[in-house]
Amino acid sequence: MSLLNHSLGSLARDIPGATRLFHHYQLNYCCGGKALLSEALAERGLDTAEVIARLELLAARHQDDTNWAEVGIDPLIDHILERYHAVHREQLPVLLQLARRVETVHEAHSLCPSGLADHLDAMRQELESHMQKEEQILFPMLRRGLFTPARAPIEVMRMEHDDHGQALNRLLELTHQLALPGDACTSWQTLYAGITELKNDLMQHIHLENNLLFQADSLNPSSRHQEVHHG
Repeated sequence: MSLLNHSLGSLARDIPGATRLFHHYQLNYCCGGKALLSEALAERGLDTAEVIARLELLAARHQDDTNWAEVGIDPLIDHILERYHAVHREQLPVLLQLARRVETVHEAHSLCPSGLADHLDAMRQELESHMQKEEQILFPMLRRGLFTPARAPIEVMRMEHDDHGQALNRLLELTHQLALPGDACTSWQTLYAGITELKNDLMQHIHLENNLLFQADSLNPSSRHQEVHHG
């Protein structure tokens, strides 16, 4: 089956390193993960042969990258908690502080990201609430193999992921697509570098959950739990 007929989400899941390539081409593999590669390439007007060739190279050469579809539920959850939940909690307060500084100092600048700090604060609150629900409710259920009861909270988390995707779009609007003026100060440069990192991290975070963890009952059978039924 041609790679063109696979969804972005499945390619990101099955080809280690594909997420970095999708970042390069600005292909949304998390919230837009159901779109076929052929559709996404056509929408962005990208060179199909070039992207396919690079994906095939990744499949052949990045065999040392962790394939999170093969590690099992507990290691995947541990990775999400350490690499994304903990990191988001560090990223957003710093970005919020930088945004308030930039907005105050450069208020009169035509490219000033007015309203960015308030938006980042709203994102921080929404993301914190989301992560707490995963940590306190959903993740313990999945660790115990309770896949059927987890379906309802998973759907809630998916909807919130869509909200996070919209928040990222608004983030890019407020920052003029992260366009820095030529005279941008160090704080402004640091702010936009940090936002770029947050955007990439959050997209990867959502991808691992939407396309892997939330389909936990289809992970490597040798490494997943057996569902527990309670009478």
